[in-house]
Amino acid sequence: MNVIKITPRGFCSGVVNALKIAVDAAQDQTLPKPIYVLGNIVHNHFISEALNDLGLITIDDKKKTRIELLDLIESGTVILTAHGVSKQVIEKAKAKNLYLINATCKYVDKTNDYIAKKIEQGFDVIYIGKKNHPEPESAVGVDPNRVHLVENMDDIRHLYLKNPKIAITNQTTMSYWDIEAIAKEILTIYPQSEFMNEICNATQIRQEGVLKKAINADLTIVVGDPFSNNSNKLVQISESMANTKSHLIENVEGIKMEWLKDCETVAVTSGASTPTAITSEVIDFLEKFDYNDQATHMTISKLTNKDILGSLVKKI
Repeated sequence: MNVIKITPRGFCSGVVNALKIAVDAAQDQTLPKPIYVLGNIVHNHFISEALNDLGLITIDDKKKTRIELLDLIESGTVILTAHGVSKQVIEKAKAKNLYLINATCKYVDKTNDYIAKKIEQGFDVIYIGKKNHPEPESAVGVDPNRVHLVENMDDIRHLYLKNPKIAITNQTTMSYWDIEAIAKEILTIYPQSEFMNEICNATQIRQEGVLKKAINADLTIVVGDPFSNNSNKLVQISESMANTKSHLIENVEGIKMEWLKDCETVAVTSGASTPTAITSEVIDFLEKFDYNDQATHMTISKLTNKDILGSLVKKI
């Protein structure tokens, strides 16, 4: 089968930084134990499982906020994930005498710093992002009374802001085209608004790659975690903009043979928090696949947790 390997793939710099911090913490014998990760370090459960094998304890519950998750931790070290946390989480952790390690992505920090600056200048901030996602949670936490989370057009129409000073910004892993459409609607209602697009470069170039390459494929496979916003956006872009059917899979075991029955060319990409080894295994399977040869239909992953983390665990 012909496989279009959409680039870039593999970890973005923010994910690499967060994972290095987590792996280094697992090896540091001087840190207060136990060592917790407050939520998934990045949105990929294979990574969380691999870190747990190194002795870290991931505390996650999709129904709980980060500040609620802290109630489950009484002592030791807490690693704050790449998605950022609110100042309320940091204050609560310090009040509990927990040792903190911050693995927040620099682009998330940049957005939150921008929000804080605009708040100081007297602005209300409209933040375009995904509800129940940790990154918007950290952004809204800058000032819950002055930062207004919107996810869609309906949310915008239910905003009633009297402050003439309004700034617009967004979650770093959103689709550029979604942000553009929503920001345009906000500017129609609040034409005096200032707009600062904060989609990170790693997200943007992945989206552009899908738009350019998926159009030449019969199917696009996006390798990523179902809770990864940037991975889900790649599926959306393939289908809505490149007009190519797409499926999100966690690893090679998620591939369904019926998807490939009439396909000659498959495009493959991955989210920014997807380990290279997982995507490479998917590509290897597809390159060898023959619908008429049952021997090529085996979709069992052979990767170990050490494969998942790759060179990050070379010292262990």
